[in-house]
Amino acid sequence: MLRRHRSMAFAAGMYVFPGGAVDARDATDDVPWAGPSAATWAQRLGCAEDLARALLCAAVRETFEEAGVLLAGASADSVVDEVTDPGWEADRAALVERSLSLSALLRRRRLVLRTDLLAAWTHWITPAFEPRRYDTRFFVAALPPGQQTRDVSTESDRVTWMSPAEALAGAEAGEVALMPPTRVTLSELSRLAGVADALDAATRRPIVPILPRAVRDADGLWLQTDLP
Repeated sequence: MLRRHRSMAFAAGMYVFPGGAVDARDATDDVPWAGPSAATWAQRLGCAEDLARALLCAAVRETFEEAGVLLAGASADSVVDEVTDPGWEADRAALVERSLSLSALLRRRRLVLRTDLLAAWTHWITPAFEPRRYDTRFFVAALPPGQQTRDVSTESDRVTWMSPAEALAGAEAGEVALMPPTRVTLSELSRLAGVADALDAATRRPIVPILPRAVRDADGLWLQTDLP
């Protein structure tokens, strides 16, 4: 998880998963691709094919940009195991600066995006009353063998591994600030035994938009969601 800088305009000081906005170039159809097709992902995510392609590319690109982990390989059954040398770091920085696209990076490195390494988890939309609104998909993936997360994000001041249970305990103690979608996701994951169970559970979860709304009762104002 990444702790966002306290100076950020959105979610300042919050612990979040790696991720970010779709880049227009993420939707190009020339991305070297291995695994379920964009059409298959579109059916799974309940969206158009070009958006599905963009979402998968953005998930892979942002995870590399913010955590130094790249879900790509030289073939459909391999994954790169070293992405920390100066050449790779220059490529990561170019992605962040938008002077290099994910498609161009993969083609130059002769790699394919491994869409089979990702599994869709959920789909959250920011409540209508919020001034900043986001339409966000969450994915799960296993850390590829040989790779490790790194503190490389310019938007965070801390990058750390913690179990879902540890993150939730930290939130209860007031030490880990979490937004509602992150907290719900961690709660769901905390009920699973490990990575394999999470990946398996993701294949069976319905992916429907979750749009929290404000409700008031005798105890105060609450966010209410209709979770699937």
